[in-house]
Amino acid sequence: MKKVIALLSIAGLLTFMSANAQDKNAATPEDTTAAATEQVDEQAAEAEAPAVTEETAESKSFHQVLKEKYIQGGAGWMTPVLLCLIFGMALVIERILYLNISTSNVKKLLSGIEDNVSKGDYNGAKELCRNTRGPVASIFYQGLDRVDEGLENVEKAITSYGGVQMARLESNLTWIALFIALAPSFGFLGTVIGMVQAFDDIEAAGDISPTVVAGGMKVALLTTVFGLIVAIILQIFYNYIVSKIESLVNQMEDGSITFMDILVKYKR
Repeated sequence: MKKVIALLSIAGLLTFMSANAQDKNAATPEDTTAAATEQVDEQAAEAEAPAVTEETAESKSFHQVLKEKYIQGGAGWMTPVLLCLIFGMALVIERILYLNISTSNVKKLLSGIEDNVSKGDYNGAKELCRNTRGPVASIFYQGLDRVDEGLENVEKAITSYGGVQMARLESNLTWIALFIALAPSFGFLGTVIGMVQAFDDIEAAGDISPTVVAGGMKVALLTTVFGLIVAIILQIFYNYIVSKIESLVNQMEDGSITFMDILVKYKR
């Protein structure tokens, strides 16, 4: 019985193997067709590759385009323009933070000072000014500190210390203005030198080729473009800072007048 089962198993195995061999032989033409199809697909992909590359080039990020233009403009002349932007923006941020910290509610401060002065509590008024941030509170504190010396000395103290506070508000503005002037100046200088180099290339080539002229002009003008962009950015922030300073100075002047009126009203 075991021999019969073994023979049947061997026969079944041989039958299965022959069937697989027939399937492979039958599949050979299909495999050939599939291989041909894959080859055609690869050729089509290679034909479409330039189009994909062009699409990728068109979809470059702003950072990549900016980096390429920076390299084309030449690191020797683009770096000073970039440094003007970095240092200028650092000073701009410092001024904006300082001016925002210096802003205070002058009406609320004057109301508190009047309440204390009406009661004769000048120390309380000085403490209120000491705990209030901003140049206006500092000016009022200097005035209250000289109340015993007379209103004339109070007015002089307010005037002189107001000038000191104004100078602090305008600190670093000259440096920002310097970077606004330097950025396009470096750009123009790079453009002029780039133009000279372009003419040197034309002289060396011995022919005025449109490609040489256009390439040299493009590279030369990139420094000017970047310099003007930096100057425009810094100029916008500079004007904002100046307007903020003017607003604070107006608060100082109006508050000082009201402060003197309060002292005149309640001074005994």
